[in-house]
Amino acid sequence: MTTLNELRLLPWTGPDGKPCFLSTDDSGGYMSRLADNIESVQLGTATELLDQAVDMLTTDTAPDDMRLLAKSLTGALRDTLRVATSRGHRLDSRSTDHRLR
Repeated sequence: MTTLNELRLLPWTGPDGKPCFLSTDDSGGYMSRLADNIESVQLGTATELLDQAVDMLTTDTAPDDMRLLAKSLTGALRDTLRVATSRGHRLDSRSTDHRLR
């Protein structure tokens, strides 16, 4: 049976907002590449939103625009944390694999 440590946390959630996982040893497989690409897009979006936030904080921005930015930043932070968690788990499992050899 596959343990949770052997699963890859995917950069999206299921219909109920629950985490989705991938069980594979093939980092070059279709689903792994798809997850890598989506992570890249999510991190790029977070970077763009951060740049936008820096610009907006230096100007007189309408409260509604700031609320929209805060909502967007919240989603981007959630995605970024999921990416970091997923990559951290994969790094941990690689370290364990190397020590076992």
